[in-house]
Amino acid sequence: MRKVINVEKYYITTAIAYTSGKPHIGNTYEIVLADAIARYKRFKGFDVYFQTGTDEHGEKIELKAKEKGITPKEFVDEVATEIKNIWDIMNTSYDKFVRTTDPKHERQVQKIFKKMYDKGDIYLGKYEGLYCTPCESFFTESQLIDGKCPDCGRNVEKASEEAYFFRLSKYQDRLIQYYNEHPGFIKPDSRKNEMINNFIKPGLQDLCVSRTSFSWGIPVDFDPKHVVYVWLDALTNYITNIGYDVDSPSEEFKKYWPADLHLIGKDIVRFHSIYWPCFLMSLDIPLPKQIFGHPWLLFGNDKMSKSKGNILYADDLVKEFGVDAIRYYVLHEIPYANDGNLTRELLIERVNSDLANVLGNLVNRTVAMANKYFDGKIQNTNVFESIDKELIEKVNSLDKNVELKMENLEVGAALDEIFDLLRRSNKYIDETMPWVLAKDQSKIARLETVIYNLLESIRVSAVLLKPFLPSTGDEILNQIGLEDYSASFNDNNIYKAKEAKPLFKRIDKTQV
Repeated sequence: MRKVINVEKYYITTAIAYTSGKPHIGNTYEIVLADAIARYKRFKGFDVYFQTGTDEHGEKIELKAKEKGITPKEFVDEVATEIKNIWDIMNTSYDKFVRTTDPKHERQVQKIFKKMYDKGDIYLGKYEGLYCTPCESFFTESQLIDGKCPDCGRNVEKASEEAYFFRLSKYQDRLIQYYNEHPGFIKPDSRKNEMINNFIKPGLQDLCVSRTSFSWGIPVDFDPKHVVYVWLDALTNYITNIGYDVDSPSEEFKKYWPADLHLIGKDIVRFHSIYWPCFLMSLDIPLPKQIFGHPWLLFGNDKMSKSKGNILYADDLVKEFGVDAIRYYVLHEIPYANDGNLTRELLIERVNSDLANVLGNLVNRTVAMANKYFDGKIQNTNVFESIDKELIEKVNSLDKNVELKMENLEVGAALDEIFDLLRRSNKYIDETMPWVLAKDQSKIARLETVIYNLLESIRVSAVLLKPFLPSTGDEILNQIGLEDYSASFNDNNIYKAKEAKPLFKRIDKTQV
């Protein structure tokens, strides 16, 4: 990638995956989206730190381990390994894969809990309410939807137990003030409006932050019959794993915090935009710069679930279609604010139309012509015609256009910018008709300029495509025989094209 040193850091996190089972392609979308953003920021010269991992405590884990006849630790070790394996299959470039069962994290959570308690922000009380075990969340009657959990739609049960509470209500006014002073804190805006109208305006209730009805969690060290409630445990991973310590925060923490972006699913925006900021205020720590609640990836316009039998897994899809085809689909087809849709038919259609036809065909034709007419050696003969101007201008505007989209986290739109140039390049072949120029010896220099222009367009496209489709970007640069990572038209490159090989093969729907 581009060799630029930028003093500016960029700390990006995903939500840590809950270790209750294997993540489906909808869960996997988040890590791929974060990876594309992290890779793009590195390309732009930022000092990027990209963190992901697994959330491993809670009643749900304890029950699932019991069902399998193994310890909770054995259960989460198995699932965490599977999750990490899928993240690796998807070619994600995380800097750290964290686990909340890490002893260092557990110790810091205990110290954080004690600091909040000593400050008076945590107090002992009794909880009586409605509890959803799968979501590990308490709700009031008014928050239920048709008598069921508002997050997952499952049944809730009455629960009553002694518990420690965090004074969430204490920070309500300060939280609203922060929202007003930082209008870009929660994106998209629809998520922020939902938080204000559904949760903050009705009044924040103090939050239960410990449990006694199960034991698989981090013990409250000064009252060990309690374990720390999963959200206080899980959310603090964003600081504990970069060296936060109640007593003496590390230099790494001082360097990377506050996080530039927490990338999360829209279903957990409440925890990240209400609970998490209030926890940080209690600790006197700056708040993250931005929280982006991305939409869901649906299967045939329906939410994926085991009970519906409509789950697709990333590793299975990769075996069938390849890593970059899956990366392209999830990055391109999920809109900025609305849910995306996935079926095998839609996936095949996108592979054939965009990847095989627009991208693959352009690269294949151009590299083949370079080899056929010039033995693969192409340089700029500067025989320009007016028709070249539009293509070159489009090449030179691509970097800025992609940057504008990425600044707004419109990743699908950034890919559209790249594919617009690829489509224009295919049209340029039809306009210049290299096969006709090749028949006229007096037009050979013009033919070389045409192919040079195409190679430059392909090169810049490949460079900007690498954050999204890393392997494909590398393969294109390999085939055109040049590793120039600048993102603008260069008049002085020398290409040594290699053998033209298909990047993506068309898929016959009838055989899938």
